[in-house]
Amino acid sequence: MPRTARLRIADVPLHVVQRGHDKCPCFITERGFELYLGLVAEWAPIARCDIHAYVLMPNHVHFLLTGQDEDACTAFMRAVNQRYSQWFNRTMQRIGTLWQGRFWSSPVDTSSYFFACQRYIELNPVRAGLVDGAQRYPWSSYRANADAEASLVVTPHRMYTELGNDGDARRSAYREFFREELDVSQLQAIRNAIRSGLPLGSDAFIDQLERTTGRRLRPGRPGRRGVQASGLAPASGFEE
Repeated sequence: MPRTARLRIADVPLHVVQRGHDKCPCFITERGFELYLGLVAEWAPIARCDIHAYVLMPNHVHFLLTGQDEDACTAFMRAVNQRYSQWFNRTMQRIGTLWQGRFWSSPVDTSSYFFACQRYIELNPVRAGLVDGAQRYPWSSYRANADAEASLVVTPHRMYTELGNDGDARRSAYREFFREELDVSQLQAIRNAIRSGLPLGSDAFIDQLERTTGRRLRPGRPGRRGVQASGLAPASGFEE
């Protein structure tokens, strides 16, 4: 099934997902997680990407990031994933691709879904049953955003800095978001957006992006042609 051309828009947050090939693990040892995060810290500023949230799961990764130009996200993901793949194959004495094709991405409306998307990302290990609280997972941005853990990766978005007048107030307000789970409609909206590559947000946000890009950015009509037009991928097998 054809996929829509990726949206390339500067200064708009993107939810990005990269899966391991055929659902295979991308991270097997603690060293792998550490090396990948080191590459993220190295290449995000080179590619001009600000990372607001992330999680490294055993067989996929999520980012919420803002690129300062339209090619920033692609340059960042290519550099990090290529270098990590080379290390992984050499260390594991394997050949072949590590990642499942190209990464998925969806523009995120700061006014309506920004923090929902951050929670979605940082709660991924909890939904997967790996830990019983986001703070217990070492390979995500939660502790940097909520608990003042030092991070070479995370750059707070304006939406985060506006949560309070100082760091303590911001972190306290941020932790409040995690007292309730995302509701089903939010989960489905985020999943639909990342699968389709279409924007996640209000009608006004999508209208603005359609004017900016000159493209239709809403799902097509039901049926085979509608699915192809919107770029919707089948849900089965897609990991959170």
